[in-house]
Amino acid sequence: MNNPLNLLAFDMGASNGRAILGQFDGERIALKELNRFDNHYVPARGILYWDTLNMVYHMRQSLRLFRRVESGKLASFGVDTWGVDFGLLDRNGNLLGNPRSYRDMKNADMDCTNNLLPFGKLFSRTGIANLCFNTIYQLHRRRREDDTALANAETLLLMPDLLGYFLSGETVSEYTNVTTTMLFNPTRKDWDWVTIEDLGIPRRIFTRIDRAGQLRGKLLPEVAEDAGINQAAYAAVGSHDTASAVAAIPGEGNFAFCSSGTWSLFGVETDQAILTDEVRDAGFSNEGTVQGGFRPLKNIMGLWLIQECRRDWANKGQTYSWDEIVGLAGQEQPLRSIIDPDSPEFFNAGGMEDKIRAFCQRTGQPVPETAGQVARCIYESLALKYRWALARLEEIKGARLDSLNIVGGGIQNKLLNQMVADSIDRPVLTGPIEGAAIGNLLMQAVALGELKGLDDVRQVVRRSETVETYEPKHSQAWEDAYGKLLSYL
Repeated sequence: MNNPLNLLAFDMGASNGRAILGQFDGERIALKELNRFDNHYVPARGILYWDTLNMVYHMRQSLRLFRRVESGKLASFGVDTWGVDFGLLDRNGNLLGNPRSYRDMKNADMDCTNNLLPFGKLFSRTGIANLCFNTIYQLHRRRREDDTALANAETLLLMPDLLGYFLSGETVSEYTNVTTTMLFNPTRKDWDWVTIEDLGIPRRIFTRIDRAGQLRGKLLPEVAEDAGINQAAYAAVGSHDTASAVAAIPGEGNFAFCSSGTWSLFGVETDQAILTDEVRDAGFSNEGTVQGGFRPLKNIMGLWLIQECRRDWANKGQTYSWDEIVGLAGQEQPLRSIIDPDSPEFFNAGGMEDKIRAFCQRTGQPVPETAGQVARCIYESLALKYRWALARLEEIKGARLDSLNIVGGGIQNKLLNQMVADSIDRPVLTGPIEGAAIGNLLMQAVALGELKGLDDVRQVVRRSETVETYEPKHSQAWEDAYGKLLSYL
């Protein structure tokens, strides 16, 4: 390849969005960040909304920025976001209100649905864990509320497909994000029409499902003209950010993965969904892979806990950088206090520091007082919950997992990486940081015919990215702390 191929990944997170330019020369991919912007839900009249049009504005601004930094053509673009959330379009293709945030959901919403369809039945149909924010519970809540947007909707698009629609006009749903909804049947590989009808959700709103590594269309003429660029191809990628991140894992052999960010998504890859009672009872979900298989994984609360504490401290006038927080945690006594990161009180925003202290007091542990003690409690608790998840995965697979590969922004916390290695007593490999963006970009290359599939994708990652290894320093103290965690579950 004489000139590198210009690929653009829109990697949209629940706290920020990025436009990452990938330049692929056939062997390696080089990244250049074009744009980064904040993305937060907005409370209005008791509901939490995503500011979708602000995201679209920044995406279009990113296309303009591409023209400023590159003279060549943009070959393609792809979009990945978090899972479960969606937007509704009317019969004219117009957005019926801002999409709601999954953080708006409560356990009571899930319970109302489970009174009609017990979780055991839903899991046997969909293979997805019982989480109050699943798309199924969001839709059924709006059905119960006689929501006018749902009543008038012609099309439902999950967030990455919705954002791509505003740039391309294409209305299609990508497999990896569809699998997060609890409305997909992994055996039939289609929407779970029986459940949709059981709950009275309009069948008409669900679109055709496609797969990562296919071309969908191209930029709308007016969007391309506004940006001053060519009508680049629109590629289906692993539109669920975890699916894209896992596609970019360079690991080989028998390994588990963790995509570390606001959530920690901890799992393995399989060809088929695993619908056993053990998987169901451990709270694991069968989410899709870019190659059309599955990722039995556990949603662990992740760095949301420290993000919320940092927000609490800032509101009190105590502003810490992330490096300062890690430094404070490193100075504190090890394994002093342990929480279950997935305890229900930690899901909703606000007062996180007080919630952690209350958990420790309730369980008869030393109550963390300083920012460093709170941070260390969070990091060590995450490391221990990873061990719990690894043990469940080994039971599910019936084999030992030799290592853990962590990708995503969380790997910048070297203290946490070492804690994880010490806790699980296995080597931990970290990288790449921009896992979701790289997976997004390289699946575009697959769609364009430049790569054949996932094996090629991972070979490019190995040639392009540096991986760091943390060797375990396990001790009896970690064993004792793990026993303490188990007593809280």
